[in-house]
Amino acid sequence: MISKEYIRELKHKGNGAIIRFVNGTKENNTILYFLENLGYLPKDFDGSWLLNFLNNKNNQIRFWAVKNLGKLSDESYLSTLSEIAKKDSDTSVRREAVSSLGRMRNPKSKEYLFDLLNDEDPKVVCQAIRGLLVFRDDKNVQNVLKPLINHPNEMVKSVIYKEYFSETKTENEQPHPDSYDYLKNIVVNGDVREILKNVPDESIHLTFTSPPYYNARDYSIYPSYKDYLLFLNEVFKEVHRITKEGRFFILNTSPIIIPRVSRAHSSKRYSIPFDIHPYLIDMGWEFIDDIIWLKPEASVKNRNAGFLQHRKPLGYKPNAVTEYLMVYRKKTEKLLDWNIRQYDWSTVKESKVEDGYETTNVWKIDPTFDKVHSAVFPVELCKRVIKYYSFKGDLIFDPFAGSGTVGETAKNLNRYFFLTEKDEKYFNYMEQKIHHKSLFKEKETSFLTLEQFIKTKNI
Repeated sequence: MISKEYIRELKHKGNGAIIRFVNGTKENNTILYFLENLGYLPKDFDGSWLLNFLNNKNNQIRFWAVKNLGKLSDESYLSTLSEIAKKDSDTSVRREAVSSLGRMRNPKSKEYLFDLLNDEDPKVVCQAIRGLLVFRDDKNVQNVLKPLINHPNEMVKSVIYKEYFSETKTENEQPHPDSYDYLKNIVVNGDVREILKNVPDESIHLTFTSPPYYNARDYSIYPSYKDYLLFLNEVFKEVHRITKEGRFFILNTSPIIIPRVSRAHSSKRYSIPFDIHPYLIDMGWEFIDDIIWLKPEASVKNRNAGFLQHRKPLGYKPNAVTEYLMVYRKKTEKLLDWNIRQYDWSTVKESKVEDGYETTNVWKIDPTFDKVHSAVFPVELCKRVIKYYSFKGDLIFDPFAGSGTVGETAKNLNRYFFLTEKDEKYFNYMEQKIHHKSLFKEKETSFLTLEQFIKTKNI
């Protein structure tokens, strides 16, 4: 087996030694290792021997031959790379050929890259755009790239939007890590839509909530499923507005069943997480992850009793042991690192997630049952979401607070909370916890009506 040191010696001896080695080597693994470890190539390096590998049956050998050609500044390889970008049978080799064209930074590559903007592979198109952006001040390049804002592929459109159409965002008057004092550790009783009209743009860092399920509980009755989705759409648009740039929204939902009216009729199942998703994307949320909350089978309603007895096909009904935590981020041109850099080092260090964190998107957590509220967040579920998606001192929002578990957990983790709850029964239930729960013992926690909240805002 050859070594990296041996490869360095061959390069030092020159092309003659390299060609003798290559011609005398028949094993693909050895050739591949050699190509992978060629490393830096000087501009005057003769790469003509690499052309012999461009038709090799091994796609990895072709890939590395192309990658090494891209390290050179020899414009005689431009047309060759262009042909590979258009015709190679392996998509990764094609994309690398486009990337190599761009890395040469040769003005003569522009025409080849223009041609590749019509490719059917959007990743090839994005690589071509990347290569052309080296010449972003060139009027001809701008005239060719800007119309791609209407390209059918969303990745292509997002790149062009960021480069040519993104508006400079006005800096928020409030520093990113901060939040308004009048929003900290309060519970407001009222319609969340009315309450949020009194909350400024970009005021909160994280929202974690589970909306009322469509007509599955007595506390959530809507005229139709369409009305229910439109209600959630209205609420989550406001949540988007008040969320700080690039921060997260985690939505806990699951499909629900509306029981049948009688044995002569069927029950109806509604796929809430999948039906609300398009609304969220349209309003400016970017989908990040889907997390599965897995419960013990003994803790859920048994739908399998009938099938257990008759075992007839078509009648199978699995027990629903999962719910979804759909993770969204407020769309921004800035990367996550920008959000992190807004905090001082001590806050970042103190907020680091400890060892033993969940590494998969399946979270095995037992549900919690409450004598007053029929759908309560487990504390462990809240802990993970708040730890993974916020910093200490952040403001955590739950528009459908229920029994207040999000607020309780946020405060225990040294975050602030802002809760809204329409149902007066649950609002009063949270207020009663003043005498029983550590959450509401602190004097700064306030329970407000909508009118009181508005007055507090204006003080």
